[in-house]
Amino acid sequence: MLSVFATEAELGEQKPVPVHALLPKDLERFLSSLGPAQARWLRATGFAAKEGELILVPNEAGGLGAAVLGLGPGRDPHALALFSERLPPGLYRFGDVPPAFGGARAAYAWAIGTYAFERYRGQRKKSARKERPRLVVPTGVDGEAVSRSAQGVFFARDLINTPANDMGPAELEEAARSLAEGFGARVTVIAGDALLEANYPMIHAVGRASTRAPRLIDIVWGKDEHPKVTLVGKGVCFDTGGLDLKNSSGMATMKKDMGGAACVLGLAQMIMGADLPVRLRVMVPAVENSVSGSAYRPGDVLASRKGLFVEIGNTDAEGRLVLADALAEADTENPALMLCLATLTGAARAATGMELPPFFTDDESLSADLIRHGNAEHDPVWRLPLWRSYESAVDSTIADINNAPDYPLAGAITAALFLNRFITKTESWAHFDIPAWVDRPKPGRRKGAEANAIRAMFAVIAARFGEKR
Repeated sequence: MLSVFATEAELGEQKPVPVHALLPKDLERFLSSLGPAQARWLRATGFAAKEGELILVPNEAGGLGAAVLGLGPGRDPHALALFSERLPPGLYRFGDVPPAFGGARAAYAWAIGTYAFERYRGQRKKSARKERPRLVVPTGVDGEAVSRSAQGVFFARDLINTPANDMGPAELEEAARSLAEGFGARVTVIAGDALLEANYPMIHAVGRASTRAPRLIDIVWGKDEHPKVTLVGKGVCFDTGGLDLKNSSGMATMKKDMGGAACVLGLAQMIMGADLPVRLRVMVPAVENSVSGSAYRPGDVLASRKGLFVEIGNTDAEGRLVLADALAEADTENPALMLCLATLTGAARAATGMELPPFFTDDESLSADLIRHGNAEHDPVWRLPLWRSYESAVDSTIADINNAPDYPLAGAITAALFLNRFITKTESWAHFDIPAWVDRPKPGRRKGAEANAIRAMFAVIAARFGEKR
């Protein structure tokens, strides 16, 4: 369990400080429940339960007696993360909290409020780092389960936040190996020119221009007799755009272009940590899309593992190429469920923004489950259509398919249709076009990396395939 949590058995003589979260409509009721001195104090501060308003209320001895947070209109399900972000070190317990914010949701919000990426903080700042406040796990909440969710998110965030000089294909492989070995999973890596020998030509083509060799990371865990669940994540550790070079602003956050890989690894940690009865496979094509004399070019035609020939309309549409080879291999096993995650298109961001990642699937039952569990976990997703009328947009005049069609609209859909061409056996699959990034900080979500949709996916997998071995 995370160190920011405490159990009732650990309390001893300690008395946790109560923390309360209020909607404006509940303020008068709450004030009437307080002792006269605390009620007078809170009234004197002018506290109105506005969103993000946090007041520390003293006790009779002059110490901290309570903390009260305003929820405003109550639109942010993770608002309680402000407690762990702002409170001084100490031991706390939830008191008056609206039911919609309470229980496991409240505990998860507390956990993510403690996240900080401090790998590159100087020694002086590290030594001055404050101790984290701790929460007594609410009654009826599984602290271990909440911790697994938060740790999976933190693992993915750490990978994404790490700059490309320290997170290339080899470093991503190292992180994947460390994760796999911790759970006794088997890891296979095919790197460099061996990709050609093993028939992963598009992964090789995209990554060959870099001095950092491309590779396919393949993790297998669980018993063969269990249902097969396969996760495929885009691992472009940095994307210059290739010969169709991005401008400087376009490259500014491209360390996050391996966000799909980070998220499937974070999800895998959650699945293995919960010991779900599945046979898990995780495939990460890890490359750096660079510029050199060996870079692939616009107009080239690449062979693929599937046997389809792909005309290169744009070298900056590289993610779908490396995913296609991995998906073609994953599809041969016909898994019970296959999920693909990628920071694939700017069109997805234009359609649904940074907080609501779209997904694509032909499986109506899977779509309903993802939306339902996403809403329940406050990890929302939004379905976009695999609109077959746009199929012709990904056709090529000289090859089987084009990676960047000459069609300026529906870019997220045409990218999903491209990937769909490489999946012919698996019936239950979904592709997520995620941002893996927070551009507008909110409680528990500092600007930087985010692990979109993995808690929703975990909930779907646990519900479908059983929560215990």
